[in-house]
Amino acid sequence: MIRLARQIHGRPYEETERGPLFRPCAPNSVLARLGDKWTILVMSHLALAPGHRLRFSAMKNGIEGITQRMLTLTLRNLERDGLLTRHYFPEVPPRVEYALTAMGASMLPALEGFTAWIRDNWPGIAQSRLAYDEAQNSGDPPVASLGGGPGSRPAGKRGG
Repeated sequence: MIRLARQIHGRPYEETERGPLFRPCAPNSVLARLGDKWTILVMSHLALAPGHRLRFSAMKNGIEGITQRMLTLTLRNLERDGLLTRHYFPEVPPRVEYALTAMGASMLPALEGFTAWIRDNWPGIAQSRLAYDEAQNSGDPPVASLGGGPGSRPAGKRGG
């Protein structure tokens, strides 16, 4: 079997006689973390802060809906991944601040591109979800939105 190594969008795959072969990538957990809604909001909040540095309470107050536990878990995971650092000040009362590392700051342009894509495509995604859910509830197959234009049917469906 002949295998040729290639890439698409920076992702390696092998071209085999049976077609392209993708393998799960080692940093799968990193991708999951960076796509998490709380991570995106924490990183965005730190990006706006002077010196990319904020206290825990400022982040909690600035991110609508986040619980103390979820913020704590998100911050710990980002610290573990090297995207931010935790600074403890032994004062009374104790003060803790979080700051983006150089690696965390280097991720901000990618985050901006990702969130811009979501913002630009969210109406279409919401419309597709609604059409899919309505079709699932009615028992009809959803209308395909790729390739065929309005009224096209999913692959394998013919006629009307």
